[in-house]
Amino acid sequence: MPFGLTNAPAVFMDLMNRIFHRYLDQFVIVFIDDILVYSVDRESHEEHLRIVLQTLREKQLYAKFSKCEFWLEQVVFLGHVVSAKGVSVDPQKVEAVVNWERPISATEVRSFLGLAGYYRRFIEDFSRLALPLTALTRKNVKFEWSDKCEQSFQELKKRLVTAPILALPVTGKDYVIYCDASRLGLGCVLMQDGNVIAYASRQLKEHECNYPTHDLELAAVVLALKIWRHYLFGEKCHIFTDHKSLKYIFDQKELNLRQRRWLELIKDYDCTIEYHPSKANVVADALSRKSRLPKSALCGIRVALLNELRGSKAVVTTEDSGSLLAQFQVRSSLVTEIVRRQSEDSNLQKKFEKSKKGLEVEFELRTDGAVVKQGSFGIFLFLFPLFL
Repeated sequence: MPFGLTNAPAVFMDLMNRIFHRYLDQFVIVFIDDILVYSVDRESHEEHLRIVLQTLREKQLYAKFSKCEFWLEQVVFLGHVVSAKGVSVDPQKVEAVVNWERPISATEVRSFLGLAGYYRRFIEDFSRLALPLTALTRKNVKFEWSDKCEQSFQELKKRLVTAPILALPVTGKDYVIYCDASRLGLGCVLMQDGNVIAYASRQLKEHECNYPTHDLELAAVVLALKIWRHYLFGEKCHIFTDHKSLKYIFDQKELNLRQRRWLELIKDYDCTIEYHPSKANVVADALSRKSRLPKSALCGIRVALLNELRGSKAVVTTEDSGSLLAQFQVRSSLVTEIVRRQSEDSNLQKKFEKSKKGLEVEFELRTDGAVVKQGSFGIFLFLFPLFL
């Protein structure tokens, strides 16, 4: 079949899906004329290769030997590098983005965002970073390259160069999603066993800017469920949000039509919505604190967070499960401050000395060192120094 015909790719793709229907997503992935066979070990891989080649022979389909590669530990497939470590970006594609010269028209901006956006799953908060550039692509907007556009342009290239290796999902294990929303856009992170699988984000549409906070946070949850449906459908999923009222969304009786529609979609999934404080939900690196890492790993995740914990006299400990706990001991400092200032007040000290000699019996010294005076109904009152 000549692939120059309009419907040729779709027809051939349908043929390949019907041929390998039994093995798709088991050990075979097919995209038009590209066939990827993957296995966990060499023995099973040999068997899988035999099945695929035998199937092609039975259907009288042929693969060109010079274009075939066998027994690879790492493969470039559809612009991604897939290995046992996970999925990463194709260095050749990244090089094209890094060497991209500054756009001089809206068309060139669209081309750049198209290539960079293909790897948006590797870039946290992609929609926010690209906001100044996407504004240039709108209709009836004069093209003016500002400092914000230049900063966004360089930051996106930098993020692609330092893009992390994303983990591959494992069927049967629980997924964890962290969602957040703002007046600029929606963002979420998909994780499993403390490893990031993908990032997702998008800017708000014009009508969504009028949504209340509750609906925006719920929209972030719906975004995650829709965009990762192929991962989450039929699997257990824990969704964390910094909007506490979403915990009770399933028990609320008065919902608007939009919320009811979204609730029906959420009920299709085996998921629970749990509260997660916003301070602990800042970036994906900080989220990885929840993974099973040693205490020293926390230092490399967020130095500023550790400094703040030390300033609060927090004690970081590791549980048997491998999770990290920051323990705080909260006590009032008012009494301590009063006692310190009382010891510096000469008038109070003179009165206390008189009370010890029996001259002023209404004064008394507490066990914590505070000088008090007995008032009405047996209530003891603090004696405040003059300059507290």
